[in-house]
Amino acid sequence: MSIRRRVILVTDGDEYAKKAIEHVAHEIGGRCISSSQGNPSKLTGPEIVHLIKKARHDPVLVMFDDSGIVGEGAGENALKYVALHNEIEVLGVIAVAAKSRHEEWTRIDVSIDRDGELTSNGVDKFGIPELEPGRINGDTVYCLDELDVPLIVGIGDIGKMARRDSYKVGSPITKKAVQLILERSGFYDTNAGPEMANPRISP
Repeated sequence: MSIRRRVILVTDGDEYAKKAIEHVAHEIGGRCISSSQGNPSKLTGPEIVHLIKKARHDPVLVMFDDSGIVGEGAGENALKYVALHNEIEVLGVIAVAAKSRHEEWTRIDVSIDRDGELTSNGVDKFGIPELEPGRINGDTVYCLDELDVPLIVGIGDIGKMARRDSYKVGSPITKKAVQLILERSGFYDTNAGPEMANPRISP
């Protein structure tokens, strides 16, 4: 019987997001599927699952991006395939805000603003809290409400937010979102600790 790989899905895939996610994955002892980067996404769902299963250990962070395509674009098609795959366990989703031309939105369970504070409201792409609670606007969030995932965390534009989330300063907002998902999923309870790799799979 195969081990279900534990992943965090991220609805952004530009170069800034790639650098931030790679940095955070290293910091928390996880793995980033760097080739899932793309604006829009270039890899298909089956290709991404194949790469996830080859990753040395969990958690595995994966990027998806529709680049503003209305409805379900390539990024969301791949995201749904991965999320519904029977060998994948989704620990949570980081829903990234954007100034979407088509005003696509999704529900969220919590957001993290650009100061690192938790809020029940959504945030905009700069990480500034919005007035409306429980939802966020973005480019690659159209299908999230259809998925049964344990936690959706809203966040501003990864790797940016007026340089407050730059990888050069450690991408602290993105890291906090990842750590929140890992804590609430119980990932740390079954592993050696937040800074250590999954001991079940050899590094």
